[in-house]
Amino acid sequence: MNKVPMTLVGAEQLRKELDILKFDRRPKITEAIAAARELGDLKENAEYHAAREEQGICEARIRDIEGKLSNAQIIDVTKMPNNGRIIFGSTVTILNLDTDAEVTYRIVGDDEANIKENQISVNSPIARGLIGKNLGDEVNIQTPGGLAEYEVVAVEYI
Repeated sequence: MNKVPMTLVGAEQLRKELDILKFDRRPKITEAIAAARELGDLKENAEYHAAREEQGICEARIRDIEGKLSNAQIIDVTKMPNNGRIIFGSTVTILNLDTDAEVTYRIVGDDEANIKENQISVNSPIARGLIGKNLGDEVNIQTPGGLAEYEVVAVEYI
């Protein structure tokens, strides 16, 4: 199976979620199922069916996270020398040459992407256009609003 790039922070977040699911949520669901069984007839027991459905969702998420972590290629850019080249995990500040708007993005894995925190997926159009470029380069990137021209003004490995 192909390795999926992930930052160190993203891997830690997934491990924390996995621990919560396995050691907190799973036992609570098991208790809810046991309590619902004691209420009687399982065919018409809404509490039982709801708890079983929640159990299925929880187990599916556990399998999903375990699969992602087993295929993860964890990349820690803080241990790499910064040569001004944009790579996975780097934090990039770009200047839109048409609007003079400056924005900073961190290029992360698909599961870590959160535009509210300026973390963009490595598979997003902007990240794909930036990967491999260097500090000071001008880049044309096709965005939903049309072709935009950017200049790379900062590359950090933080």
